[in-house]
Amino acid sequence: MNNDLFLALDQAGFGSNVHEIAAEGECRVLRLDDETGEGFMTMYRVFEGIYLMYNDFHLRTCISEYQNAETVLCIDHCREGRIEHENSLGGRYYMEAGDLRIDRRVHHEGKVELPLSHYHGITIGFIQDAAQESLRREMPYLPLNLRSLADQFCRSDKEFLLRSDNTLNLYFSQLYHAPKKIRPAYFKVKIAELLLLLRTIDPTQNTEQRQYFPANQTDKIKAVHTLLTEKLDQSFTVEELSERAEMSPAALRKVFRAVYGAPIYQYIKGYKMKAAAAMLISEQNLHISEIAQRLGYDNASKFSAAFRDVMGVTPQNYRNRQEDI
Repeated sequence: MNNDLFLALDQAGFGSNVHEIAAEGECRVLRLDDETGEGFMTMYRVFEGIYLMYNDFHLRTCISEYQNAETVLCIDHCREGRIEHENSLGGRYYMEAGDLRIDRRVHHEGKVELPLSHYHGITIGFIQDAAQESLRREMPYLPLNLRSLADQFCRSDKEFLLRSDNTLNLYFSQLYHAPKKIRPAYFKVKIAELLLLLRTIDPTQNTEQRQYFPANQTDKIKAVHTLLTEKLDQSFTVEELSERAEMSPAALRKVFRAVYGAPIYQYIKGYKMKAAAAMLISEQNLHISEIAQRLGYDNASKFSAAFRDVMGVTPQNYRNRQEDI
């Protein structure tokens, strides 16, 4: 296996909480450990200086110790879940399903949070000098200039965020289902295709930038989330929550949706119904009306309607189905 790329990434420093757990051919698997969960990164060397990595994380938070040289350009696509990042000015932004980010990885070190406790996506990384030489050597007929691309999207080392784009989402959906037998060649073709696609995007015309939120606002929203999820037997109005958070109701709604991807009531309804689903299976001795009360529903019929709305079946049918499995 050609280890030059992996050696360069190791020297950049993934951090003490990341360890290699498997390696075969041009592929290696890294594991990130944190007290809130774990994450796996399956990395493929495509060309010298170019890698493609599948990211699968199931945790709430972790510390990124990754330190890079200024020669790295990365493209991230979120397939599922949600991830919080903080820019150099202290503003926080959120990537959600379908989002694309392009950056130089100069602000990647620090605390990373996953508001929904999971994140799945792809990272394509370029170590510019080695990567550019590989592209010239392997695909001399294509006009691919990484430095121009970086300048196009990442002026002043600022990250570029692109909301869901149908063409790019179709492209990444193909990468998520890359045929195993032809992956090495397939990745080469697809990376060239991506670089050509990005040349057609005007950063000033084709994006609706994600909003950035002050850390003190998102911290207050996370405290609201803790309150809601720890007191599932209680109901709170937006006015009560906004008073606790010392924010206006409008700001509370806006920032909560930005952090957790859904309006407050929709989010907590889904959270409660998933908790109910777990109790229906793990606590067979509990009557459905008791589960309803534990989740703040005095009326069992309203609870059943809410459960069906979220889970697609009634609580009793859900319990019966699981018993039959």
